[in-house]
Amino acid sequence: MTVLENLLIGEINPGENPLNALFYKKWIPKEEEMVEKAFKVLEFLKLSHLHDRKAGELSGGQMKLVEIGRALMTNPKMIVMDEPIAGVAPGLAHDIFNHVLELKEKGITFLIIEHRLDIVLNYIDHLYVMFNGQIIAEGRGGEGIKKVLSDPKVVEIYIGE
Repeated sequence: MTVLENLLIGEINPGENPLNALFYKKWIPKEEEMVEKAFKVLEFLKLSHLHDRKAGELSGGQMKLVEIGRALMTNPKMIVMDEPIAGVAPGLAHDIFNHVLELKEKGITFLIIEHRLDIVLNYIDHLYVMFNGQIIAEGRGGEGIKKVLSDPKVVEIYIGE
């Protein structure tokens, strides 16, 4: 599938309903809107030049951006991301989180699970640390996050001496 097709599968397509399929003139405008929206999302993510490229040919970081784009096609209020910068070069990792910040400013909430604290700490405003399925520390804002990072239990389990 191409990058564009990957985004389009995130949106509900009225033409896939067998009853609607008979009345294609009614859903073709919706399909055109979906393609237009997908191109706007690709522009926002700076991927529009790759719209016709096979998604499997992209770098890991570019694929993460495509995943964000697919989520954006659903008009989300919240996006949950599990290690969005795992295996991604630092420069592109920062690009990913800069997009997250822009989307946050537009009202989208993010819940991000990430282990690369060296990068993620520059972008978060609330931090939870979990161990064995339990929250062992949490903090909000710069001071709260610093307090979490200096918590003896967090240091012992995750950061080390």
